[in-house]
Amino acid sequence: MHPQPRVLVIRGGAIGDFILTLPAIRLLRETIPGCHLEVLGYPAIAELARTAGLADSIRSLEHRTMAPLFAKTAPIDEALAEHLRSFNLVVSFLYDPDGHFRASLERVGVKSLIECSPLVKPEGPHASKQLAQGLEKLAMFLEAEHLHRAQFEYHPADHPRIAIHVGSGSEKKNWPLDHWLQVANSFPNSEVIFITGEAEAERGTHPTGHTLWHSLPLPELAARLSTCTAFFGHDSGISHLAAACGVPSLLLFGPTDPAIWAPPQPWVQFLRNPTQELSALSVAEVKLAAAQVVAKS
Repeated sequence: MHPQPRVLVIRGGAIGDFILTLPAIRLLRETIPGCHLEVLGYPAIAELARTAGLADSIRSLEHRTMAPLFAKTAPIDEALAEHLRSFNLVVSFLYDPDGHFRASLERVGVKSLIECSPLVKPEGPHASKQLAQGLEKLAMFLEAEHLHRAQFEYHPADHPRIAIHVGSGSEKKNWPLDHWLQVANSFPNSEVIFITGEAEAERGTHPTGHTLWHSLPLPELAARLSTCTAFFGHDSGISHLAAACGVPSLLLFGPTDPAIWAPPQPWVQFLRNPTQELSALSVAEVKLAAAQVVAKS
């Protein structure tokens, strides 16, 4: 009997970046059946891979023993070195322009390393396909069927439940809160929930008069999103999470290109004004598009 193959995936980045990498992680999981797959990343985000059934274990990229791996000649913790050597395959999505991280892995005895660039080009295929291109060295190709599936189980509530995320990583990608409140109020027969985080708290964009899901751990938020019958938001990590949960979604796009950055699942619709300015999207047209998403859900 052959020993269980061990695969390590190293992925930093924000929530959206991580979720865009889940199809590549699933491709690894399905192409190497029965493997033990570990994700080395930011635990609060990387935990999503375990929630999705794609990772067996999680390790923190922020642990103090990790820092020497990014230096040229720093001594590396022997326990960490032994752990890294235990993997048959290491797939890294880290930005390593000077090659220090790669050299460190070679120095501790990692024998099979595949580097996947975390940089997404403005011209090219969808971000998830770009992120997975490094796996083509292993004859693993990300197809449309990988992009168009949910990563989490969808269990919609038995009544209309709409979640709205009013934020994103950049204020330039946010539609005004008062506009979202007008959209929310156009669904009086639905349960409407607003999702907020620390960024919204700092900006003072906490909606009032509605249920709030504030700063929830991502696995819990995924579980709650999976009960929603519709989701409205922007180009954000939380929107990618909602799409990965299978929730019919309407997303508003401004300066970023939805052909590359929008969640690729077929239940996701997006609105983008030709000026690429979010402020040019009217409440009336968003209400109309939102009503169509709700009607189909």
